[in-house]
Amino acid sequence: MAITYDNRSAAYDLNLFKDSTAKKLPKKKTEQQTGEVRRNKVVTIPQDELVKIRRRKHNPFKLFVGAVASVAITIVVAMIIIGQATLTELNQQIILKKAELSNAQSTYTQTQMAIQSKHSTTDIENFAKDKLGMSKVENVQKEFISLSQGDKAEISKDANQNFFQKIINAFTGLWS
Repeated sequence: MAITYDNRSAAYDLNLFKDSTAKKLPKKKTEQQTGEVRRNKVVTIPQDELVKIRRRKHNPFKLFVGAVASVAITIVVAMIIIGQATLTELNQQIILKKAELSNAQSTYTQTQMAIQSKHSTTDIENFAKDKLGMSKVENVQKEFISLSQGDKAEISKDANQNFFQKIINAFTGLWS
């Protein structure tokens, strides 16, 4: 049983779907059929109107926002520049003050060394004898203490002990 296919298959038969009751629309006539000459359909605009159209129309709100933004950016940049200049000046002042401090410290060290070299122990002893009337310690001025019983240590009791401290001291006294 061989199946043969017909060129007109029922699945592809579009004539089955055509509505024969629908009105047919008239076909549009071509230029050759009407005999009319086709005109140029390009619209021409005068040059001054063309320039006017090409000009960009500016929105006043956008112009105002742009101006405010540019002023704000300019102010911020100016503040940054002023801040950096002030910071540089302060750093220069700090450097100068540090140099002054190191000079003052070296002068202080030099004067201390000069003072120490001028005041030797013999100069101090002479000043104490002559001006203040002092003398060196002699054996007569020394007091000697002798302990015959040896060294002792006494623990003083705190008179202001509360009840809990007395109990704790009692327990620690048992183990010591």
